[in-house]
Amino acid sequence: MLLEDLKQLYLREIDTLKRELDLYPDDSSVWKELPGLPNSGGTLLIHMAGSLQYFFGATLGKTGYVRNREAEFSRRDVPRSEIQQELVNARQGVQAAFANLTEDNLKQVFPVQFADVEFSTRLTLLQFLSHLAYHLGQIDYHRRAVTGKPSSANAIAASELLKPEGEQHEH
Repeated sequence: MLLEDLKQLYLREIDTLKRELDLYPDDSSVWKELPGLPNSGGTLLIHMAGSLQYFFGATLGKTGYVRNREAEFSRRDVPRSEIQQELVNARQGVQAAFANLTEDNLKQVFPVQFADVEFSTRLTLLQFLSHLAYHLGQIDYHRRAVTGKPSSANAIAASELLKPEGEQHEH
């Protein structure tokens, strides 16, 4: 049961990332740097897509994705269409991971260590969800500051949790 709940939450957050990206008016606004903000929306979106594809797709879903974390933070002016595809790939990676996971896996040590410490897969999945939500909020703030518009991407929508699997929110 926990696995299905986590999967729903991850997929909802990825769909929200896609909606956030769609709310930027053009490719250049995604990359606008703002005083006091260390990352643009584009950097954070690429980072989330890379992180999800690596930790979920490659590590748990065996997709073969190879991560270049440094590039996640150094690439600039990537078109929105390319970022959108990375988010589609991230969604597929998450689905592949959850297809391979069982409730028993949650008790096992996650295959990748952080800060040289072993964590259970359960705790790691919860930590990653928090990480995703943290960056999603940063992206939302960046987009609103850049556009000057309070438009909502409908983040943390409970209604998104009621949809049958595979159905995505229409943009």
